[in-house]
Amino acid sequence: MIVSNLIKVFVPATAAFLIGILFAPVLTHYLYKHRVWKKVRGKTALDGSTAVEFEKLRTDAETSTPRMGGILIWGSVLIVTVGTWLLARLTSAPLLEKLDFLSRSQTWIPLFTLLAGALMGFINDVLDIQPSGERGVRLRTRLLFVMLISLFIGWWFYAKLGITAIGIPADGTLALGPLIIPFFTLVTLGLYAGGVIDGIDGLAGGVLSSAFMAYAGIAYLQNQFNLAAFAATTTGALLAFLWFNIPPARFWMTETGTMGLTMALAAVAFMTDTLGGGYGVAALPIIALPLVVTVLSNVIQIASKRFRGKKVFRIAPLHHHLEAIGWPSYKITMRYWVISIVCAVVGMTVALLK
Repeated sequence: MIVSNLIKVFVPATAAFLIGILFAPVLTHYLYKHRVWKKVRGKTALDGSTAVEFEKLRTDAETSTPRMGGILIWGSVLIVTVGTWLLARLTSAPLLEKLDFLSRSQTWIPLFTLLAGALMGFINDVLDIQPSGERGVRLRTRLLFVMLISLFIGWWFYAKLGITAIGIPADGTLALGPLIIPFFTLVTLGLYAGGVIDGIDGLAGGVLSSAFMAYAGIAYLQNQFNLAAFAATTTGALLAFLWFNIPPARFWMTETGTMGLTMALAAVAFMTDTLGGGYGVAALPIIALPLVVTVLSNVIQIASKRFRGKKVFRIAPLHHHLEAIGWPSYKITMRYWVISIVCAVVGMTVALLK
């Protein structure tokens, strides 16, 4: 049984990696052929002003590196998920039936959030590359979209799955009742805000792959094997993306990747909490620490500029500040990877405390 469950997790993950590796040259050809990158230089800061420091760091790459690399990630996950589901129904081979991990109780929610976020992100990216210089879907519209999807998923957790509390290590649970719905929404919005970590080659791919790998381990040890397979499949797809995103990046993830992945990560975290008999939510700030730090650095920067009239960082978020003060981008990326792996191990330990 142990071997069978391991196969259920590792085979789809390996398949997603291989599909991503094979599909990447095709995607790369299309993205370069159709010049899928910004046609007009420039970026707007979170407070609406021109991001002068950012333009000094990233101007040339913004108008020469293709966007929409996230297609490789969610596309690979979708192919493997649907493929294993079809194989299980078209054949009678026990092994192929075992590989099917698409289930209403464990994988419908994270898959839905991944694809919903990917679709809105795709629309944003299409608008972002127009010759007119239009800068994607307005931020408030994207935030509203994430909020509405999150409210629906939060309601599903509460009304359909009976989740009314979150686990607190060494203290049992914290009962929230219907407040679980807005709480899930706030967590999802926070993770989505951390998606701006997709700003240096290889950074977002490494951080997110560590996070999903951690939750794959947590779900597996909770005997949520379908959920573990989904998280591992996402990890495999992220590693394939990372293969081509290591500096110099062949393409960038952008919104069609970060929006879906951060929303799915929130869903997976909640499904490994009281539903799985663990502390998946409590472990989230640890496992996703680089995303948390990214959000906090933005908040600190905005608050400081508004109330003190000056900046704390040369440029926010933190990884761009480190670039601005002279750190090579590859050093930032690799140190974030190291931190992400350590956080994943510590977070797994917290999530599985008894």
